[in-house]
Amino acid sequence: MSHDTFKALTFVVPAYNMQEYLRRCVDSLVSTGSDDVEVLIVDDGSTDGTPALADRLEAGHPGVVRAIHQENKGHGGAVNTGIAQARGQYLKVVDADDWVGADSLRQLLTVMRQQPGDKTADEKADKQSGANSRTGASAKTPIDLFVTDYVYDKVGKRHKHVVNFRNVMSPGRRLAWDDLKPFGISQYMIMHALTFRTEVLRRAKTTLPEHTFYVDFIYAYQPFPWVGSLMYLSTPFYHYFIGREGQSVQTDVMIRRVNQLTQVNRIMAAATPERGTVPDGLYRYMIHFLSIESVVTSAFLILSRQPRNYAVKKELWTNLERVSPSIARDVRRQLPSRAINLRGPVGRWIIRVGYHLAERVIGFN
Repeated sequence: MSHDTFKALTFVVPAYNMQEYLRRCVDSLVSTGSDDVEVLIVDDGSTDGTPALADRLEAGHPGVVRAIHQENKGHGGAVNTGIAQARGQYLKVVDADDWVGADSLRQLLTVMRQQPGDKTADEKADKQSGANSRTGASAKTPIDLFVTDYVYDKVGKRHKHVVNFRNVMSPGRRLAWDDLKPFGISQYMIMHALTFRTEVLRRAKTTLPEHTFYVDFIYAYQPFPWVGSLMYLSTPFYHYFIGREGQSVQTDVMIRRVNQLTQVNRIMAAATPERGTVPDGLYRYMIHFLSIESVVTSAFLILSRQPRNYAVKKELWTNLERVSPSIARDVRRQLPSRAINLRGPVGRWIIRVGYHLAERVIGFN
């Protein structure tokens, strides 16, 4: 089958030195045997056996798996390459040490195949909704975003924690942002829950910073104003493998890289639309998510115990004011934002104690 053949779904697999895990990941993506799935392995300048393994996987699945080799650009640079080269109507990023469930993949593909594949759908939607609307969509256009559940598969843990959105979205229905119910205080849609229509990412000009960690926050945020329709499938689609040594979400690693979290926060703040320019439901969610990322970043600045990082935390919240006083006000009103901004040494002590208690009880990284 030619690479030019239409695909329903493109999986983008950023892979840097992932020879130990890559085969498990790709095997899960091709498990249905469907030829309307495309798997792009983006070998991001690996120095181990990943490049050779990617080539072998391509040879073993002609017309489905494609190995792309590039100089190292970081996770964001690999995702950018995948977006640019994807030929599927929909696109999902799957990290090379993660995998997807076969039954869930079949369910998602079944719904995707029911979507119209008219490449002029975006132009039609623009004409129907007005040239200045970023979120206009009609029932005749394909769903812009599929949301699915994901599973925390932690090293050494037999219990698998499934994150679902049943309290927020009605499954199996075409939804608009205003149909969504309020998200829980620590509930948000991470990259692993999202499958975008590829054209949405391109219209949004989604481009992630290179050589930067935690850009998945941006990927799960910046394109949303271009999403006019959503559908939630309550199925444990994505298996998020956490707890291996050196992983970027370990507490000590995040403290060392906290400057990259602050960079991501600035990009997210700049991408936040003003109230009234997007549907109310979307604005409420983006403020909620921006608050969470701001709190996460602030927590690691406090956990560092470095006075210079306390000043960086203050600058983070000041930058929100510079971007937009109204957005900053709405973010500060969120309960987590109020908690993280408890003042002085006592406030920082409370945050550190609270974090370590939560880490012990919940077991997150």
